[in-house]
Amino acid sequence: MAHRGTLPARARHPHPHRQDPSAPPPHRHRYAAALHRSAERYRPASLVLLRVSVGVIYCWFGVLKLFPATSPAEHIAIRTMTELTGGSVPAQVSLPLLGTAETLIGLALVTGVLLRHALAAFYAHMSGVFSSLVLLPDAMWHHGIPTLDGQYVLKNLVLIAACLAVTADELTR
Repeated sequence: MAHRGTLPARARHPHPHRQDPSAPPPHRHRYAAALHRSAERYRPASLVLLRVSVGVIYCWFGVLKLFPATSPAEHIAIRTMTELTGGSVPAQVSLPLLGTAETLIGLALVTGVLLRHALAAFYAHMSGVFSSLVLLPDAMWHHGIPTLDGQYVLKNLVLIAACLAVTADELTR
């Protein structure tokens, strides 16, 4: 017999086959399990896909620099190279040089051939890219806020983060 102030068991659990009324419906568990299985299948290939995707992007931007007036970063690249070299490398040399370097870095990232050398070249290139934020303040900043050119440079933080993951994977094999 139930004590006064308590509900009988049937009233407390109107669905005796359902374990916890506050638990999500069973179909949500199946969805979460399917996502988990998919993530586990993707995990082994994730760093390779990251490396290849950065390589494709690098190849794309490098090839654009090989054809005059096709790269949106052409003017920044030329001005930065001029500042970094004290004007000793002319624009007609610096742009194809950068384009070739970026394309080779990209190809190495895509194929995995000479990967450690490509990663070292990538970081050296990125130091030059980010130097533009200091060397060309008039083009990169407007009252402390990045201009469109500055944003173009800052978006490379994502590529650096991706290559840090690729580097960590490469160095810990």
